[in-house]
Amino acid sequence: MASHSLGLSLYQAARQKGVVFTQENEPTDHQVQVNGMSFHYLEWGAPGKPLILKLHGGSQQAHSWDFVSLPLSENYHVIALDQRGHGDSDWAADGDYSLEAHQRDLDGFVQALGLTDFNLIGHSMGGRNSYVWASRHPEKLRSLVIVDTGPVAQSRGRNRIQNFRELPDELDTFEEFAARVQEYTGRSREQTLGALKYSIRQRADGKWSWKYDKLLRTPGRQGPAWSPEQLWEAVGKITCPTLVVRGGDSDIFADATMQQMQQVIPNCATVTIPNAGHLVAGDNPADFLTAVTAFLEKPGG
Repeated sequence: MASHSLGLSLYQAARQKGVVFTQENEPTDHQVQVNGMSFHYLEWGAPGKPLILKLHGGSQQAHSWDFVSLPLSENYHVIALDQRGHGDSDWAADGDYSLEAHQRDLDGFVQALGLTDFNLIGHSMGGRNSYVWASRHPEKLRSLVIVDTGPVAQSRGRNRIQNFRELPDELDTFEEFAARVQEYTGRSREQTLGALKYSIRQRADGKWSWKYDKLLRTPGRQGPAWSPEQLWEAVGKITCPTLVVRGGDSDIFADATMQQMQQVIPNCATVTIPNAGHLVAGDNPADFLTAVTAFLEKPGG
């Protein structure tokens, strides 16, 4: 038996994390062509239910939302996208991973699937992409959830993540990657083994590597950086009901930044999730779900 099959199933791992669900739903995999690129996405739940579109953080992929997509799929139609250069979506042939490229991708994806009146949830990089898109398309959204990101980030957390991403990424065994991720996230080996298969791939030479484009780690490959002033301007244009979520132990997203976002966005609530760092939905999915579900179920949410 392969070592990476020894981890917990999604259902076992979710229950171990305190996630409550009554149906053992599974996602279906889809591909769609947008702007000359193939994009992979996961679809959970039945069409016709209120729609949620989820955008993952940098270096992650659509399965990073599995703990929360599983229970939400009982009452919502959930779509989780692999953004360009991540997961099973195409890597950018021209190396363009700029914020504007992500905006064009979202425009094309929403148009291709005919999405409207939906709830948008984004974490970290996906959160930035989400709130900028929300600032430009208020008529499309029912609500917005921004997870552990804002116009400014704390340097300590940025440096920690950058140091992790710069570690050697061509390892001989699946187990070496598991040990590295376990140390970084603080999660159990069983939890790590169960989810890691979605984040790494085995190459033809037998080595294992991350399932995202290495160019994402190269300075300048994400295009001209938006200034904090530009990002604050975008935040100020958001008009849909918004929830800003922060991990209580986050070293990326300061409480002061969250409070300022609440003042800038007209219809905005905030919540801090205890026992969670930057990877909020994975660190404490039970409390994350409680907060997000309460927000989505409010009139106008």
